[in-house]
Amino acid sequence: MKRNIIQYSMLTIIIALIISGCTQTTDKGLEEELTAKNEIIGHLEQEKKELEDRIIELEENLGNQNWQNDSLIETAFDVVQLLKNKDIKALSEYVHPDNGLRFSPYGYIEEDNNQLFSSTQINNLLNDTNIYTWGSYDGTGDPIDLTFGDYYNKFVYDQDFANPHIIGNNLMIGKGNTVNNISDVYPNGEFIEFHFTGSNPQFEGMDWKSLRLVFENDNGSWYLVGIIHDQWTI
Repeated sequence: MKRNIIQYSMLTIIIALIISGCTQTTDKGLEEELTAKNEIIGHLEQEKKELEDRIIELEENLGNQNWQNDSLIETAFDVVQLLKNKDIKALSEYVHPDNGLRFSPYGYIEEDNNQLFSSTQINNLLNDTNIYTWGSYDGTGDPIDLTFGDYYNKFVYDQDFANPHIIGNNLMIGKGNTVNNISDVYPNGEFIEFHFTGSNPQFEGMDWKSLRLVFENDNGSWYLVGIIHDQWTI
């Protein structure tokens, strides 16, 4: 009988230790999960604050923009309407006769990797079934291998930029983790940005899109030299 009592006591202690260990493991797992979630929340709160600060900065800068250069603005509106209508033939007439037109899928222009076309080449691109490498996808680094038509739908006119939320005159509105090097690539250029602030509340503004049309002046006429698409990047 005494032996049975001892065995029962030992079994009780073992079960208690097992339950205690499981409880500690569970508590540790919950604590790690909570810590991870708090880090995510903290990161999102920081991004939200950065976006709010950016909005304040944009509101201040937009009030100070110089809209004196009506010819550039008019030219930019003409071009974005042609992009909306996919009137590539008419668009080719705006392309710089010597410098051509470069396409960049993101805000950072990669001169060696982005595609550059002459006005004559632009005229026939919509019917071109050749696959070109336009740069690299953000996040993966995989090459952007697309026909012009597919690139156009994904990295040129993927929003109704002819009816934007905000327009910037030589002012970068969309801002993520990508460096804007327009002034380095086009030191004599000026740009008009057509910007969408984003539409899905759960992304808190990070689903913004921008299209920057870069122009250079030649003998009093504005010519298109760059079509720069931009969005939030990793």
